[in-house]
Amino acid sequence: MNPVDALTRIAFLLERDRAAAYRSQAFRTAAAAIASLPAAEVRRRAAAPGGLESLPGVGPKTAAVVREALADQEPGYLARLEAGAEPAGSAEAPPTEGGQRLRAALRGDCHLHSDWSDGGTPIEDMARTAIALGHEWAVLTDHSPRLTVARGLSAERLREQLDVVAALNERLAPFRLLTGIECDILPDGSLDQNPGLLDRLDLVVASVHSKLRMTRSEMTRRLVAAVSSPLVDVLGHCTGRLLTGRGRPESEFDSGLVFAACAAYGTAVEINSRPERLDPPRRLLREAAAAEVYFAIDSDAHAPGQLDWQLYGCARAAECGVPSGRVINTWPAGQLLHWTSTREAP
Repeated sequence: MNPVDALTRIAFLLERDRAAAYRSQAFRTAAAAIASLPAAEVRRRAAAPGGLESLPGVGPKTAAVVREALADQEPGYLARLEAGAEPAGSAEAPPTEGGQRLRAALRGDCHLHSDWSDGGTPIEDMARTAIALGHEWAVLTDHSPRLTVARGLSAERLREQLDVVAALNERLAPFRLLTGIECDILPDGSLDQNPGLLDRLDLVVASVHSKLRMTRSEMTRRLVAAVSSPLVDVLGHCTGRLLTGRGRPESEFDSGLVFAACAAYGTAVEINSRPERLDPPRRLLREAAAAEVYFAIDSDAHAPGQLDWQLYGCARAAECGVPSGRVINTWPAGQLLHWTSTREAP
């Protein structure tokens, strides 16, 4: 077993299981340190007492993984994670057979973050993990500027990111990293970014992150205004609920009016797969399916391992009768881009 692959896989599983970020980062740091050395040097250091541990970023646990991998053994740390690791929240959303089939049909992910906003991982690492999971495309959706706690992107930084993505796509082809944003829906329903710049993006996810306790009528007007915008492609985590920690209740709005507006304007409803969100709740997911809206089953990943959470959104979608043909993640990139630019059914 390649030691770098073993360290990276451990980091992936820790992220998938929502371990503290410092734990996964320790293994990614060690992987980078080992990858920077010639293979012969790694073996020489592994044979010498303390030789690996003297490297910056390599500690006793990560050194043990390297030595076991070099001895053609499955590292014990990795074996324990592989044996018992399932994404957090699996009890809430078990991977049904229908969910497995839908996950196999997905070609991409419309919602993920990098270290340009509140993710902890460079853009290229997120993209390469998406490739390893079998995706043909993914949409980079870092936050918009008013979400300062998440280091939201100003117009200038977003323009800079577009150039970075263009250069990255030249290296990653045929995989395509599509340009996007998770744009805040402001209290009046307007969008937190320059409209001309939003129009340049491949896909826009619009979400509420502030004033979630508005009155039902106010929140309804806010969401309807947003999903009616031709610039918005996906309504993100529509209720804003949180299921873990201290939790947060659902925002109140007229779901019939909001989903009818999504159907009328061709805006997809996100099935957010994050274990602390699993948004929308099942009753609203069934209602949205009955309204014949489009759906985006997204990981909302902030670290590479979290990209694997899509299965749990797929399980909920299958359970609630979401037709796979109305899930935009099942489309090739060209078809998705045609839809975002025209809103014509594929």
